[in-house]
Amino acid sequence: MSTHCDHARAVADAVLYEGYLLYPYRATSAKNQSRWQFGVLGPKDAELRGIGENDTLSADVLVQGDASSTLSLIVRFLQLQHRAVERELGDGRFEPVPELVSGERSWLAWDEAVECEVAFGPFTIAEIQGTLRLPLAISGGTEVQSVDAGRLIRSRRSLRAEVTLSAEDDGVLTRVGVTVRNLGPPAADKNDAIAASLIGTHILTEVQDGEFISLLEPPPDTAAAVAGCRRHRCFPVLAGPPRTHHLMLISPIILYDHPEVAEQSKGALYDSTEIDEILTLRIMTMTDQEKASARATDPLAAEIIDRCDTMSAEALLELHGVLRDPHPPPADGGLVPEIPEGVDWWDPTADGAVNPEVDAVLVDGQQVRRGTLVRLRPSRRADAQDLFYAGQVARVASVHETVDGETHIGVVMEGDPAADLHRWYGRYLYFAPDEVEPLTTQDFSSDAKDLSPERSA
Repeated sequence: MSTHCDHARAVADAVLYEGYLLYPYRATSAKNQSRWQFGVLGPKDAELRGIGENDTLSADVLVQGDASSTLSLIVRFLQLQHRAVERELGDGRFEPVPELVSGERSWLAWDEAVECEVAFGPFTIAEIQGTLRLPLAISGGTEVQSVDAGRLIRSRRSLRAEVTLSAEDDGVLTRVGVTVRNLGPPAADKNDAIAASLIGTHILTEVQDGEFISLLEPPPDTAAAVAGCRRHRCFPVLAGPPRTHHLMLISPIILYDHPEVAEQSKGALYDSTEIDEILTLRIMTMTDQEKASARATDPLAAEIIDRCDTMSAEALLELHGVLRDPHPPPADGGLVPEIPEGVDWWDPTADGAVNPEVDAVLVDGQQVRRGTLVRLRPSRRADAQDLFYAGQVARVASVHETVDGETHIGVVMEGDPAADLHRWYGRYLYFAPDEVEPLTTQDFSSDAKDLSPERSA
């Protein structure tokens, strides 16, 4: 798949493990004794018998392209792997135990998971007209790992499923159907059913020489086609960076188009709907005994505990998030907008058209707005004190326009001991656009002496 698939894969990984293991990550916790998470495809009749989940996940997606457009798929899921622990008795003999302890290390009997990923395609739209059935098989097996005082035996069942693709015309669009069905034989009980299930199942699809139509925010002329799309136990959303339309994630949990993992996140925590910062702080408060118990439960839990134990103060601070401007500049560049035609200056609508804390004005081809550093060049001499401000550096606090169309830039002097106070109650100095000179970061650094309280005084 394309390089953008890596962007989508980060989200897909989060989907794969959503709810896999819950805080406090210990096997003794009741909420970790009833597993598994989302997207579980059980073996035949498991749902009807009340011992497992439905065997199918399916969705329709819309492709804008032609018969030569190609479609590729990656089906991803977890395969259950049971970890048994045995204590060594000597003479090559071993005894099954619920927990194996050796010094400071311990291992519990536990159900782990193995990541599975199977790629299909590319197929042209013409090739999947009608129905195309693709077999999916994952082998089972047993692995033995020797550890101090005993051994770990990991075993997993073979899985057998089928992927079905279909395509049919829907006006100028093509409706593509994608289905994954577990073909495993009937299970004996709940444990048998989950061992033969596809867990966390989801599908990454990519179209070449075409694009997908958003099923959440479709163009108006495609609304009828979108309404005719069917889905079963999944939510197809556009994946990859914003404004790209060649990747679709068919997810077992509800997402929005172009979902992303927060850049502040330091790694997966698996616990559903938790905020990284809160959960990390809670992990840090666990006792050494509780952490040891979590490490003994699952290797992924051990990774979480180790990561939180070694997290720096700077990394923890980043988890607090970022402050984003709730009033971003308009798409037209953020300059002071024109008052709507036919609206008088005293009309409240005129006030609503401007925002001094967001609006900008062009000075020497550079946008000057709140936060911009400028050097003052007073020329109006409207105030005798302007002489003292000549050559000084200030930071723009607001951009205003009068009813006569004149622009004024409100500033606060950098280095002024009372600068924060002036900003707080809005006591600004005002200059015309031709009385300020925008500064670059380099200009600001080289003239840092202008910012000292002594010079400002």
